[in-house]
Amino acid sequence: MLGEIFYWLFNMSIVASVSGLIVILIRLIRRIPRRFILFLWAIPFLRMWLPVGIGSKFSLLNLVSRFTTRTVTVYEAGPVDFTMTNSMMLADTYFPITYEVEGLSKTFQIASAIWAVAALAVIVTVLFVYFGTKSVLKDAIPVQGNLYRSDKIRTPGVYGIVKPRIIFPALPDDGSVNRYVLLHEQTHIRRMDNLWRILAFLTVALHWFNPLAWVFLKLFLTDLEVACDESVLSKIGADERKEYANCLVDALESKNLFLTSFGGASIRVRIEAILSFRKTTAIAAVALSGIVAVIAWLLLTNAPG
Repeated sequence: MLGEIFYWLFNMSIVASVSGLIVILIRLIRRIPRRFILFLWAIPFLRMWLPVGIGSKFSLLNLVSRFTTRTVTVYEAGPVDFTMTNSMMLADTYFPITYEVEGLSKTFQIASAIWAVAALAVIVTVLFVYFGTKSVLKDAIPVQGNLYRSDKIRTPGVYGIVKPRIIFPALPDDGSVNRYVLLHEQTHIRRMDNLWRILAFLTVALHWFNPLAWVFLKLFLTDLEVACDESVLSKIGADERKEYANCLVDALESKNLFLTSFGGASIRVRIEAILSFRKTTAIAAVALSGIVAVIAWLLLTNAPG
Protein backbone atom coordinates (compact mmCIF):
# COMPACT_ATOMS: atom_id res chain seq x y z
CA MET A 1 0.00 0.00 0.00
CA LEU A 2 2.76 2.44 0.98
CA GLY A 3 4.63 1.55 -2.20
CA GLU A 4 1.56 2.50 -4.30
CA ILE A 5 1.20 5.80 -2.44
CA PHE A 6 4.84 6.62 -3.14
CA TYR A 7 4.46 5.65 -6.81
CA TRP A 8 1.65 8.19 -7.28
CA LEU A 9 3.43 10.75 -5.09
CA PHE A 10 6.48 10.47 -7.34
CA ASN A 11 4.24 11.03 -10.36
CA MET A 12 2.69 14.06 -8.67
CA SER A 13 6.17 15.43 -7.98
CA ILE A 14 7.12 15.12 -11.66
CA VAL A 15 4.02 17.01 -12.82
CA ALA A 16 4.55 19.61 -10.08
CA SER A 17 8.14 20.08 -11.27
CA VAL A 18 6.99 20.79 -14.82
CA SER A 19 4.42 23.29 -13.53
CA GLY A 20 6.98 24.94 -11.27
CA LEU A 21 9.53 25.34 -14.06
CA ILE A 22 6.88 27.06 -16.18
CA VAL A 23 6.15 29.41 -13.27
CA ILE A 24 9.87 30.21 -13.05
CA LEU A 25 9.91 31.11 -16.75
CA ILE A 26 6.87 33.36 -16.31
CA ARG A 27 8.53 34.83 -13.22
CA LEU A 28 11.36 36.13 -15.42
CA ILE A 29 8.94 38.68 -16.86
CA ARG A 30 9.78 41.49 -14.44
CA ARG A 31 6.76 43.59 -15.31
CA ILE A 32 4.42 41.03 -13.73
CA PRO A 33 3.87 42.02 -10.06
CA ARG A 34 4.97 39.39 -7.55
CA ARG A 35 1.51 39.29 -5.97
CA PHE A 36 0.25 37.75 -9.21
CA ILE A 37 3.22 35.37 -9.33
CA LEU A 38 2.24 34.14 -5.85
CA PHE A 39 -1.04 32.84 -7.26
CA LEU A 40 0.95 30.94 -9.88
CA TRP A 41 3.15 29.39 -7.17
CA ALA A 42 -0.02 27.80 -5.80
CA ILE A 43 -0.10 25.61 -8.93
CA PRO A 44 3.02 23.45 -8.30
CA PHE A 45 2.25 23.31 -4.58
CA LEU A 46 -1.31 22.11 -5.27
CA ARG A 47 0.09 19.60 -7.75
CA MET A 48 2.15 18.16 -4.89
CA TRP A 49 -1.06 17.45 -2.96
CA LEU A 50 -3.67 16.59 -5.59
CA PRO A 51 -3.22 13.22 -7.34
CA VAL A 52 -6.43 13.69 -9.34
CA GLY A 53 -7.34 16.45 -11.77
CA ILE A 54 -10.15 17.32 -14.15
CA GLY A 55 -9.55 15.97 -17.63
CA SER A 56 -9.39 18.74 -20.23
CA LYS A 57 -8.39 18.86 -23.87
CA PHE A 58 -6.93 22.30 -23.14
CA SER A 59 -4.60 20.97 -20.44
CA LEU A 60 -0.87 21.28 -21.07
CA LEU A 61 -0.62 17.61 -20.14
CA ASN A 62 -2.90 16.79 -23.07
CA LEU A 63 -0.12 17.99 -25.36
CA VAL A 64 2.56 16.22 -23.34
CA SER A 65 0.60 12.96 -23.33
CA ARG A 66 1.05 12.70 -27.09
CA PHE A 67 4.75 12.07 -26.57
CA THR A 68 5.01 10.68 -23.04
CA THR A 69 2.96 9.93 -19.87
CA ARG A 70 -0.23 7.93 -19.59
CA THR A 71 -3.60 9.09 -18.34
CA VAL A 72 -5.57 6.96 -15.89
CA THR A 73 -9.30 7.61 -15.56
CA VAL A 74 -10.36 7.55 -11.92
CA TYR A 75 -13.98 8.66 -12.12
CA GLU A 76 -16.36 9.66 -14.92
CA ALA A 77 -19.22 12.06 -14.20
CA GLY A 78 -21.01 12.82 -17.46
CA PRO A 79 -19.02 15.31 -19.52
CA VAL A 80 -16.38 15.64 -16.77
CA ASP A 81 -13.85 12.96 -15.95
CA PHE A 82 -11.25 12.88 -13.21
CA THR A 83 -7.88 11.48 -14.17
CA MET A 84 -4.41 10.78 -12.80
CA THR A 85 -1.17 11.29 -14.70
CA ASN A 86 1.22 8.36 -14.86
CA SER A 87 4.45 10.11 -15.81
CA MET A 88 6.80 7.22 -15.05
CA MET A 89 4.74 4.73 -17.07
CA LEU A 90 6.08 1.79 -15.06
CA ALA A 91 2.71 0.32 -14.10
CA ASP A 92 0.88 -2.24 -16.19
CA THR A 93 -2.44 -2.11 -14.31
CA TYR A 94 -3.79 0.16 -11.56
CA PHE A 95 -5.82 -0.12 -8.34
CA PRO A 96 -3.87 -2.11 -7.25
CA ILE A 97 -0.71 -1.38 -9.17
CA THR A 98 1.10 -4.15 -10.99
CA TYR A 99 4.42 -3.22 -12.53
CA GLU A 100 5.64 -3.95 -16.05
CA VAL A 101 9.07 -5.01 -14.80
CA GLU A 102 9.41 -7.73 -12.19
CA GLY A 103 11.10 -6.50 -9.03
CA LEU A 104 9.85 -2.92 -9.21
CA SER A 105 7.24 -3.63 -6.55
CA LYS A 106 9.95 -4.40 -3.98
CA THR A 107 11.97 -1.38 -5.13
CA PHE A 108 9.03 0.96 -4.53
CA GLN A 109 8.29 -0.67 -1.18
CA ILE A 110 11.84 0.03 0.00
CA ALA A 111 11.84 3.52 -1.49
CA SER A 112 8.48 4.31 0.12
CA ALA A 113 9.75 3.27 3.55
CA ILE A 114 12.77 5.56 3.18
CA TRP A 115 10.51 8.37 1.95
CA ALA A 116 8.07 7.98 4.87
CA VAL A 117 10.79 8.01 7.53
CA ALA A 118 12.59 11.00 6.00
CA ALA A 119 9.34 12.91 5.38
CA LEU A 120 8.25 12.40 8.97
CA ALA A 121 11.67 13.57 10.18
CA VAL A 122 11.50 16.71 8.04
CA ILE A 123 7.93 17.48 9.13
CA VAL A 124 8.81 17.04 12.81
CA THR A 125 11.86 19.29 12.34
CA VAL A 126 9.79 21.95 10.57
CA LEU A 127 7.15 21.94 13.31
CA PHE A 128 9.77 21.89 16.08
CA VAL A 129 11.64 24.88 14.65
CA TYR A 130 8.44 26.78 13.88
CA PHE A 131 6.87 26.31 17.30
CA GLY A 132 10.28 26.97 18.84
CA THR A 133 10.04 30.51 17.50
CA LYS A 134 6.87 30.95 19.51
CA SER A 135 8.97 30.86 22.68
CA VAL A 136 9.72 34.49 21.87
CA LEU A 137 6.05 35.24 22.54
CA LYS A 138 6.28 34.09 26.15
CA ASP A 139 8.73 36.79 27.20
CA ALA A 140 7.51 39.49 24.82
CA ILE A 141 6.43 42.69 26.56
CA PRO A 142 3.08 44.11 25.37
CA VAL A 143 3.20 47.69 24.11
CA GLN A 144 -0.21 48.30 22.55
CA GLY A 145 -2.70 46.15 20.66
CA ASN A 146 -0.82 43.29 18.98
CA LEU A 147 2.49 45.19 19.18
CA TYR A 148 5.13 43.68 21.48
CA ARG A 149 8.81 44.12 22.34
CA SER A 150 11.42 41.41 22.96
CA ASP A 151 15.18 41.40 23.51
CA LYS A 152 15.41 37.90 21.98
CA ILE A 153 15.10 39.07 18.38
CA ARG A 154 17.18 41.28 16.09
CA THR A 155 14.65 42.36 13.50
CA PRO A 156 10.90 43.12 13.64
CA GLY A 157 8.64 40.28 12.62
CA VAL A 158 5.19 38.69 12.82
CA TYR A 159 4.96 35.70 15.17
CA GLY A 160 2.10 33.23 15.26
CA ILE A 161 -0.73 32.30 12.91
CA VAL A 162 -4.01 32.22 14.83
CA LYS A 163 -3.29 35.32 16.94
CA PRO A 164 -0.29 36.90 15.21
CA ARG A 165 1.78 39.45 17.06
CA ILE A 166 4.17 42.06 15.75
CA ILE A 167 7.34 41.98 17.83
CA PHE A 168 10.08 44.60 17.73
CA PRO A 169 13.59 44.10 19.16
CA ALA A 170 13.57 47.53 20.81
CA LEU A 171 11.33 50.55 21.02
CA PRO A 172 11.87 54.16 22.08
CA ASP A 173 10.63 55.18 25.52
CA ASP A 174 7.54 56.77 24.00
CA GLY A 175 6.63 53.45 22.34
CA SER A 176 6.71 54.89 18.82
CA VAL A 177 7.58 52.61 15.91
CA ASN A 178 8.74 53.12 12.36
CA ARG A 179 5.64 53.68 10.23
CA TYR A 180 6.92 51.74 7.25
CA VAL A 181 8.02 48.72 9.28
CA LEU A 182 4.67 48.60 11.07
CA LEU A 183 2.77 48.90 7.78
CA HIS A 184 4.85 46.07 6.32
CA GLU A 185 4.16 43.74 9.24
CA GLN A 186 0.45 44.60 9.29
CA THR A 187 0.32 43.72 5.60
CA HIS A 188 1.86 40.32 6.37
CA ILE A 189 -0.88 39.70 8.93
CA ARG A 190 -3.65 40.80 6.56
CA ARG A 191 -2.31 38.49 3.83
CA MET A 192 -1.89 35.57 6.33
CA ASP A 193 1.66 35.07 5.06
CA ASN A 194 2.78 33.01 8.06
CA LEU A 195 0.09 30.44 7.25
CA TRP A 196 1.17 30.15 3.59
CA ARG A 197 4.77 29.91 4.74
CA ILE A 198 4.21 26.92 7.01
CA LEU A 199 1.96 25.19 4.45
CA ALA A 200 4.69 25.59 1.83
CA PHE A 201 7.26 24.03 4.17
CA LEU A 202 4.99 21.08 4.99
CA THR A 203 4.31 20.56 1.27
CA VAL A 204 7.99 20.44 0.42
CA ALA A 205 8.57 18.13 3.39
CA LEU A 206 6.40 15.53 1.63
CA HIS A 207 8.46 15.95 -1.56
CA TRP A 208 11.86 16.25 0.12
CA PHE A 209 13.38 13.90 -2.47
CA ASN A 210 12.69 16.39 -5.27
CA PRO A 211 15.44 19.07 -5.40
CA LEU A 212 13.21 21.33 -7.52
CA ALA A 213 10.68 21.45 -4.67
CA TRP A 214 13.30 23.17 -2.49
CA VAL A 215 14.10 25.61 -5.31
CA PHE A 216 10.40 26.43 -5.61
CA LEU A 217 10.20 26.99 -1.86
CA LYS A 218 13.11 29.43 -1.85
CA LEU A 219 11.69 31.44 -4.75
CA PHE A 220 8.21 31.40 -3.22
CA LEU A 221 9.50 32.82 0.08
CA THR A 222 11.32 35.59 -1.78
CA ASP A 223 8.22 36.45 -3.81
CA LEU A 224 6.15 36.44 -0.62
CA GLU A 225 8.28 39.28 0.79
CA VAL A 226 8.41 41.21 -2.48
CA ALA A 227 4.63 40.91 -2.86
CA CYS A 228 4.24 42.33 0.65
CA ASP A 229 6.51 45.24 -0.31
CA GLU A 230 4.37 45.86 -3.39
CA SER A 231 1.22 46.05 -1.27
CA VAL A 232 2.87 48.60 1.01
CA LEU A 233 4.24 50.65 -1.90
CA SER A 234 0.78 50.83 -3.47
CA LYS A 235 -0.47 52.57 -0.31
CA ILE A 236 2.26 55.19 0.08
CA GLY A 237 3.30 58.08 -2.13
CA ALA A 238 6.05 57.90 -4.72
CA ASP A 239 8.18 60.30 -2.64
CA GLU A 240 8.01 57.90 0.34
CA ARG A 241 9.35 54.88 -1.53
CA LYS A 242 12.93 56.03 -1.08
CA GLU A 243 12.38 56.24 2.68
CA TYR A 244 10.88 52.76 2.64
CA ALA A 245 13.92 51.45 0.75
CA ASN A 246 16.26 53.14 3.24
CA CYS A 247 14.43 51.44 6.12
CA LEU A 248 14.92 48.12 4.36
CA VAL A 249 18.64 48.73 3.94
CA ASP A 250 18.94 49.47 7.66
CA ALA A 251 17.04 46.29 8.59
CA LEU A 252 18.89 43.10 9.44
CA GLU A 253 18.20 40.21 7.09
CA SER A 254 16.20 37.62 9.03
CA LYS A 255 17.61 34.09 9.18
CA ASN A 256 14.36 32.59 10.45
CA LEU A 257 12.44 31.06 7.55
CA PHE A 258 9.37 30.36 9.66
CA LEU A 259 8.22 33.92 10.27
CA THR A 260 7.58 36.98 8.17
CA SER A 261 9.89 39.84 9.03
CA PHE A 262 10.74 43.26 7.69
CA GLY A 263 14.29 42.10 7.00
CA GLY A 264 13.25 38.81 5.43
CA ALA A 265 14.33 37.45 2.02
CA SER A 266 17.13 38.97 -0.03
CA ILE A 267 17.49 42.68 0.71
CA ARG A 268 19.12 43.26 -2.70
CA VAL A 269 16.25 41.62 -4.58
CA ARG A 270 13.68 43.61 -2.65
CA ILE A 271 15.51 46.93 -3.15
CA GLU A 272 15.62 46.30 -6.91
CA ALA A 273 11.89 45.53 -6.87
CA ILE A 274 11.15 48.73 -4.93
CA LEU A 275 13.16 50.88 -7.31
CA SER A 276 11.38 49.41 -10.34
CA PHE A 277 7.91 49.41 -8.77
CA ARG A 278 5.01 50.69 -10.85
CA LYS A 279 1.42 50.81 -9.64
CA THR A 280 -0.84 48.36 -11.45
CA THR A 281 -3.82 49.95 -13.16
CA ALA A 282 -7.30 48.46 -12.77
CA ILE A 283 -7.30 47.33 -16.43
CA ALA A 284 -3.88 45.70 -16.05
CA ALA A 285 -5.01 43.96 -12.84
CA VAL A 286 -8.06 42.50 -14.57
CA ALA A 287 -5.96 41.39 -17.55
CA LEU A 288 -3.32 39.78 -15.31
CA SER A 289 -6.01 38.04 -13.26
CA GLY A 290 -7.44 36.59 -16.46
CA ILE A 291 -4.01 35.41 -17.59
CA VAL A 292 -3.34 33.79 -14.19
CA ALA A 293 -6.72 31.99 -14.39
CA VAL A 294 -5.93 30.65 -17.87
CA ILE A 295 -2.46 29.48 -16.83
CA ALA A 296 -3.93 27.81 -13.75
CA TRP A 297 -6.44 25.91 -15.90
CA LEU A 298 -3.73 24.80 -18.33
CA LEU A 299 -1.44 23.56 -15.54
CA LEU A 300 -3.90 22.19 -12.97
CA THR A 301 -6.00 20.09 -15.33
CA ASN A 302 -4.99 16.67 -16.65
CA ALA A 303 -5.26 15.11 -20.06
CA PRO A 304 -8.67 13.50 -20.60
CA GLY A 305 -8.93 9.76 -20.15
